[in-house]
Amino acid sequence: MHIVTKKDSSESNTNYAQGGIAAALSPFDDFTTHLEDTLIAGDGLCDETVTRAMVEAGPRLIDRLLSYGVEFSPSQEESQGPYALGREGGHTRNRILHAADLTGRELEQKLLTACQNHPGIMIEENHIGLDLILADELSISNAPHGRVVGCWVLDRTRLTRTPYLADVVVLATGGCGKVYAYTSNPDIATGDGLAMAYRAGAEMANLEFVQFHPTCLFHPEAKSFLISEAVRGEGARLINGRGERFMERYHTLEELAPRDIVARAMDQEMKLSGDPCVYLDLRHLDADFIRQRFPNLNRTCAGFGIDMTGEPVPVVPAAHYMCGGVRVDSLGRSTLPGLLVVGESACTGVHGANRLASNSLLEAVYFAEQAASLVQAEPLIFASPTEIGVVDIFPVAEDSGHEAMVLEHDWDSVRRVMWDYVGIVRSEQRLHIALSRIRAIRRTVEEMAVTSLWNPSLVELRNIALVAELIVLSAQQRKESRGLHYTADHPNKSPGKPVNTFLGGGTDLHALALDRS
Repeated sequence: MHIVTKKDSSESNTNYAQGGIAAALSPFDDFTTHLEDTLIAGDGLCDETVTRAMVEAGPRLIDRLLSYGVEFSPSQEESQGPYALGREGGHTRNRILHAADLTGRELEQKLLTACQNHPGIMIEENHIGLDLILADELSISNAPHGRVVGCWVLDRTRLTRTPYLADVVVLATGGCGKVYAYTSNPDIATGDGLAMAYRAGAEMANLEFVQFHPTCLFHPEAKSFLISEAVRGEGARLINGRGERFMERYHTLEELAPRDIVARAMDQEMKLSGDPCVYLDLRHLDADFIRQRFPNLNRTCAGFGIDMTGEPVPVVPAAHYMCGGVRVDSLGRSTLPGLLVVGESACTGVHGANRLASNSLLEAVYFAEQAASLVQAEPLIFASPTEIGVVDIFPVAEDSGHEAMVLEHDWDSVRRVMWDYVGIVRSEQRLHIALSRIRAIRRTVEEMAVTSLWNPSLVELRNIALVAELIVLSAQQRKESRGLHYTADHPNKSPGKPVNTFLGGGTDLHALALDRS
């Protein structure tokens, strides 16, 4: 098995997940309540059958993570069970297991160690997936028409382009936060898996549902630093520039309302006041508890000159999580044979129109297990290991001269257009403007992809431009406000449970079809 990863092996969205992983473990919790909270957050678009299966697998999956050495913060109260269980927005019970405030890093390190110690797994760092390879392209006689049999990969170190062949390809490429100017995501989150799957012809779904995390640190030197929702779960309050709490005007759950509601409330408060941010106020909480519960947050804020226990912390919403993605079934299978998709790149039906906090790590672990079971049962296409690997190598190029300048300008332009016109609150006019501008950039990028040698910047810009256009088209298609998609022209929810689905294929986008089944 080859694991091909974009930068170093630990660099991923998971590595930056502070909050935790949701599971109904408390004696005061149950599967039904966890399911109901998830369905409410998903605003009518969750697949209840799949979501129920995931929720009920939660305790077993936690045990499996423990078997890999994952260590969760212990409970201080025996009646609560063995683990400290936090609460976040949208949850009506305490059910978030965490490892201090670096839960994702703890999971990542322990699972990565297990992979590194496995003799059958080879991890190749600093490689970028370019495009999926279909059996038709290689005239493989024993593979069905349209089957994915590999992926073109760019080696960032040697600057070579190489085809890797495989019996099954699994995309676990994370999200696309870098499509937006402001995001909690690391630099690697450029929607590469979404773009590759679309170009190969996979069915996509619900790409308009981009979750904006309400609380990213607002500081000129802070880049993509998230203030975990668990902070509000422990009692932090949101205040405006006048020092007034405002969430009570927007939702009965106040600071623990679902993320889309909190983000829109913050956006509204900033527009009303003209202030560039609002604030998280923890001054009423015990300072020693805050330092112990959130050591990384406290240390990082202090590095920027902010005492989170003694002064309000400036925060703004930022693009955080893609709830749509490559449409997959309950086992992680896409509509392309041979292609499985897990994690944030997949649209599994679990998140619906809005992800419930800390369900993402649970979803990733659950569907990874489902996909792994399926891979073991898949028939072999390549008879021997010698047939899987390098077929040929092509040179690529470093960024240089005029092209580097164009790439940098267009990269910034895509992200700014998406932030200004396809953000927390949308309108048909803004989406029309965005589509026109994004398409102009995409034409330039696709021309460069044909006429220029490949380089990492061109690869990423090509992907974010494509994903940006798909998000805009999806948003235009949804003539209602639901979950994470709020449009001023259609402020109400439509009847039924409309799901935006559309087939990929090529660089010219097909018209979206609204599937109301």
